[in-house]
Amino acid sequence: MQMDFKRLLLMVVFAFAVIMLWEKWTVYNAPKQVAVATQSSEAQSGREAPVPMTSGSAPVASVAAGDVTAAKSASIYAAAAKAVIKTDTMIATVSAQGGDIIRVELTQHKKSADHRSWLSLLRSIFSSSKESEEPAKNFVVLQEEGEHFYVAKSGLTGGLPDQDTVFDLKAGEYVIPEGKDVFVLRMNAPAVNGVSVSKVLTFHRDSYVIDVSFEVNNAGSSALNTTSYFKFVRDNKPTEGSDGGMFGGTNAFTGPAIYTEQGKFEKIDFKKIEKNEAKHVDKAKDGWVAMVQHYFVSAYLPKSGEERNFFTQKIAEGVYGAGVILPLSVAAGQKAVSETRLYVGPQEQKKLEALAPGFNLVVDYGWVTIIAVPLFWFLSTIHGVVGNWGWSILLVTLLIKLAFFPLSAASYKSMAKMKVLMPRMKQLQERYKDDKMKLNQAMMEMYKTEKVNPMGGCLPILVQMPVFMALYYVLQSVVEMRQAPWLGWIVDLSAKDPYFVLPIIMGITMLIQTKLNPAPADPIQAKVMMVMPIMFTFMFLWFPSGLVLYWVLNNVLSIAQQWKITRMIESGEAKPAK
Repeated sequence: MQMDFKRLLLMVVFAFAVIMLWEKWTVYNAPKQVAVATQSSEAQSGREAPVPMTSGSAPVASVAAGDVTAAKSASIYAAAAKAVIKTDTMIATVSAQGGDIIRVELTQHKKSADHRSWLSLLRSIFSSSKESEEPAKNFVVLQEEGEHFYVAKSGLTGGLPDQDTVFDLKAGEYVIPEGKDVFVLRMNAPAVNGVSVSKVLTFHRDSYVIDVSFEVNNAGSSALNTTSYFKFVRDNKPTEGSDGGMFGGTNAFTGPAIYTEQGKFEKIDFKKIEKNEAKHVDKAKDGWVAMVQHYFVSAYLPKSGEERNFFTQKIAEGVYGAGVILPLSVAAGQKAVSETRLYVGPQEQKKLEALAPGFNLVVDYGWVTIIAVPLFWFLSTIHGVVGNWGWSILLVTLLIKLAFFPLSAASYKSMAKMKVLMPRMKQLQERYKDDKMKLNQAMMEMYKTEKVNPMGGCLPILVQMPVFMALYYVLQSVVEMRQAPWLGWIVDLSAKDPYFVLPIIMGITMLIQTKLNPAPADPIQAKVMMVMPIMFTFMFLWFPSGLVLYWVLNNVLSIAQQWKITRMIESGEAKPAK
């Protein structure tokens, strides 16, 4: 019975390795995403965008009514004046068309290098120093053209200046003045029925937050009751590294998210919006709306306590919107302001948590959250001391190994005893080679007499797997790990080892462990065990180098512990357990 279970376990692990290897191979060789497709027939005809079905309120319908598609927007933005604002964290481009923010480059985050093929890898190795020193490009979140269409819009409803209004914007480049912490970009719109509107964007030093506000001066004779809206419009194409891998997670999700105290964190899939099946909280006095992608996020963060409506909508084929609507009332002869904060930047959890309740939830670890959250906290704490994520991973590995030392020691003692008992096991196999039932009974009796657990060797793997999975999610989900160097050739712990050094070392350590373990009595099991190091080596070629680093050190420590215990058991120096 025990032997059958062990054989089954081995075959499951082997099948798991094969599946993961195939999955990584297909992702690695998948074709790259091309630029945004040409405009749809709906865009060419100039028809209005569909009214979203998630809310059904009048304000939402009016927001959708004047919307434009991605391709049409690109042509309008090309003709409109633009202002480029440079801060120490971003380069933002604002268009006079709607006062929309149509491009944001993050200066402290660079676009990842593309090493998708062996040819590109060889080119990087043998390229000239001039080519290798080419500066990395800034990572682009919002963009009106290129690989994606993704812009931040805002406006007023009820015939007031909106996304189709051309604001009075002076083109040029602007920076935050010396000695100042903010730069204010003010854009004025033509007056409508005695109502003048200014759209104001405030950029902050050392911040990814942009304050967006509408200053409304009602010089008319009657009160004004309208709404302001703030929304994102983007295509549904996956972003950098968002393939998700074998285990899914936030890195597999690209799309809108809405947070309220009532509904908590709600992710809305583009496919649900397409089918008018998107479900989320529509109305609340708190919460925010975001557009989530791998490592980065943009979000509108209204003040708590204000009534608001959330909406999602299909705008055109492959283009979707998500936003929030705020009420705005201005008495005759009075002024009023409608404002919110816009965040466009990395998913740095401490900063997100400080900005708004639940904002840190955009970093989603999936089903291993209960382990991944404390693991990342542990890593962050150590990183605060050593200042390097690679060394932090190594120290966490060492501490975890120490924590589970008694358990692994008991396991290795069992394995060492199994190795000592191998001659007797072979004798039993010869004696009962024609009667498997008696063979199993005799072996179980021997295990009981010698106090050996034949499944003890599986315990180290079972202990490692939850930590392994959690670390996989951490490396794939947290932006702090993105492009984080360790030493030498490891310049990005969240990406694969570019020269496959760590996976090869990992394979060697697994082979050594296999040699230290007692050889399975079953010939099929023995062959599977010898193939496993090779399979895992190929599988780990595409894993994040930080994950392979963890596994290598864990294997090295296991080898040292197992070798010592095996030597003690075989020489008879092991002390009896109390």
